[in-house]
Amino acid sequence: MIEVGAFLGAAQARGLDFFCGVPCSFLTPIINRTISDPATRYVGAASEGEAVAIAAGAWLAGRGTVVMCQNSGLGNMINPITSLNWPFRIPALLVVTWRGQPGLKDEPQHELMGQATHRFLDAADVRHGVFPRAEADIGPALDRACGAMADSGLPYALVMAKGSVVEEALDQTPRTPRPRGKFSDLRGDGAPPRRFDALERLLGVVPEQAAIIATTGKCGRELFTLADRPQHLYQVGSMGCASAMGLGVALNVKRPVVVLDGDGAALMKLGNLATIGAYAPENLVHILLDNGTHDSTGGQATVSANVDFAQVALACGYAAAAVCDSLEGFETALNQALAGTGPQLIHLRIAPGSLSELGRPSVKPHEVARRFRAFLTASG
Repeated sequence: MIEVGAFLGAAQARGLDFFCGVPCSFLTPIINRTISDPATRYVGAASEGEAVAIAAGAWLAGRGTVVMCQNSGLGNMINPITSLNWPFRIPALLVVTWRGQPGLKDEPQHELMGQATHRFLDAADVRHGVFPRAEADIGPALDRACGAMADSGLPYALVMAKGSVVEEALDQTPRTPRPRGKFSDLRGDGAPPRRFDALERLLGVVPEQAAIIATTGKCGRELFTLADRPQHLYQVGSMGCASAMGLGVALNVKRPVVVLDGDGAALMKLGNLATIGAYAPENLVHILLDNGTHDSTGGQATVSANVDFAQVALACGYAAAAVCDSLEGFETALNQALAGTGPQLIHLRIAPGSLSELGRPSVKPHEVARRFRAFLTASG
């Protein structure tokens, strides 16, 4: 067994100081220590896939990241690992526990994943090694991991067996509910605008130093058509992860961070709103463009007609939320959000559909990621 401090010290020496994850009893000592260690930042996620996306945002903002989870959570991680980290070439050190390890007694729900853990990692193109159980092995294990990540630009996993780390007590201040945020109703009587027109209005208002993350599908494609800029990230795949990425960015930069989300994507990972509300980055503006459909796949209806996203955001701890259905209301809400303290959500009802013959970003995802990272880490 190793001491947590020895592992964290070695990780920090290699620039790995942003930790995110979902608890597992095997991970308890590391999570407990990272929560209270002033040299690390720990963000507890609502799901393992969300944790991967938060860490991706933190990496884009210049941090070295570690994502921790139980191996049962690999199923939740596969989508962002394969459709976010892989195309964008975003590395992260994964610490994955080995519940259900063959030959050891464990709960029945871990048996199959215990047999399949390494096959899952192989199938997702995640190189992996053994989590160290002796202090002399910590440095070499981390060096192999960091070397592999530098070489491939992809995640690397350390698979942790039971009893690898000495117990560590939890020292965490209990969370208290945040005061209810401000609600603004800016709806009118006109027809809802097109998404393209809303994005055009956004670009006319948002400051140049703001970072913009556009959700997968036609939102990013229309943003690229309007203007291709280093401060734009066009998410491809990893549906539902844009707001979590935005959280990872916003926690690590001072500039404004604007997330362009969709109703189907937001519903897919609604837990992101709870995490954003809990960690409450003051520089995050979360814009939800709601056309009530899965626009990129034929216009099938989502269930967003039944969802009051603004009130959900306020219930999750957002500082403010506005609902609007016109370009004028949207601009008013956007100016309020940029001038106020976040996190803030703007729920804009828009018309279904998109531009005809809409193109796709011509810049490759890994190039988008690196120019976006350069923008975020530049002075100012």
